[in-house]
Amino acid sequence: MSRHPSIKWAQRSDKVFITVELPDAKNVKQKLEPEGKFSFSATAGADNVPYEVVLDLFDKIDVDESKSSITSRNICYLVKKAEDNWWSRLIKQEGKSPTFLKADWDKWVDEDEQDGEPGADMDMGDIDFSQLNMGGGLGDFDADEPEEEDESDSEEEIEHEHSESQAATPASPQVEIKA
Repeated sequence: MSRHPSIKWAQRSDKVFITVELPDAKNVKQKLEPEGKFSFSATAGADNVPYEVVLDLFDKIDVDESKSSITSRNICYLVKKAEDNWWSRLIKQEGKSPTFLKADWDKWVDEDEQDGEPGADMDMGDIDFSQLNMGGGLGDFDADEPEEEDESDSEEEIEHEHSESQAATPASPQVEIKA
């Protein structure tokens, strides 16, 4: 009886990335069919344990434009979609996906972030970040010289000013409401 290998996937509008995680795979057999059928089988390990999976992909694919790459750690597929559109899931089967099938967050890009780097289209308006006084300027740091303490901001004076401001704040009067 064969086992299912662990599979990770991610997509773009025009392609799907499928990674079969199976170290030291031997006798790899793979097949892609235009209607969206993905078949994979191989053996792995010292005992040549058989692994096999057949997936009915969500939609049709372009077999001629699809590619695969076999490495010692995994087998990667770049599957070209027949039509440029986002799939709601990898496989046709609705409901909970199989436990061996997971999203590949290293390759995942959301539909609205596909055309550029994530966050590249964010409009920051007219914000001048140099005016935010966030420190970190080149002139603010000198590792060779010890920092001199500014007398006006010593801890004792700050604590004294804080306690005076609390004492100067009058207690709010309680208003009695009569019905």
